[in-house]
Amino acid sequence: MSCLLFLQDVNCFLVDSNGFIIVSKERSEVGRFFGEVDGSVMTALIKSGMFKQVSLYDYQGMCRSGHSHSSSARPLLSPFYGLAAVIKWFFSHMLMFLLEFNLCGLWHSDYIVDAKAGYHTSHKAKKVDALQPCDTEYPGFVYDSSIRETNSLIKCGRCQKMFVVQAVPESNLVLMVVQADCDCSRQYSSITLEPKEVKYNASVKCNRMKSQKVRRRPNSCHAYHPKENAKDCGGASEISLSVAVFLTSLATSLALCRWT
Repeated sequence: MSCLLFLQDVNCFLVDSNGFIIVSKERSEVGRFFGEVDGSVMTALIKSGMFKQVSLYDYQGMCRSGHSHSSSARPLLSPFYGLAAVIKWFFSHMLMFLLEFNLCGLWHSDYIVDAKAGYHTSHKAKKVDALQPCDTEYPGFVYDSSIRETNSLIKCGRCQKMFVVQAVPESNLVLMVVQADCDCSRQYSSITLEPKEVKYNASVKCNRMKSQKVRRRPNSCHAYHPKENAKDCGGASEISLSVAVFLTSLATSLALCRWT
């Protein structure tokens, strides 16, 4: 906790086994992927083997379609739609002209002033991105528990960033202490988890849709741990009524009833 509260020249992070920040000085960084916050340190951890990159797939993703339309207007299927649109435009403008026409101004020209049009319609076409179902691939990162501690120096132009990483005992968390006064954002870009669309050809896509993926079960049952005392589990059924406490509470209730 002293690292998070008192040390100003370092940044401290508590990261889980998938690289997501659990505790940080900045609240806005909590819950984010560590590679998005500091790409230089995450790149060094991947090169050292402390974090391994894996590919994950989302078979229920949504991707932008290549075909986009500007509005939901009816397409011009025949010349009659164009003729009807011209007639509608003519009568609508004629009606607005009659409503805004000032007959009083014909006899009293002194009151005529220049004014801007009070009725002006404009329609800007908004591009709507159509989405369609697709398969996406995005990177994931897994901590290698065999590496308990590592440290290194990262050269970032005129400065060097030092960091120390150590695993938290009896947990899946990792403590990272990073030098704060060296900015490496120009040399190392952030690592994001943005998904990318997976392109299939016609035959592979057809076969993938026909195949039903079966959920894989674990190879063995983990019902025992050497550091866990099984006698402490399931002891609720052994709870019995205390006769002394019951008689005391009963006597107290009777005494209160007599006083009232």
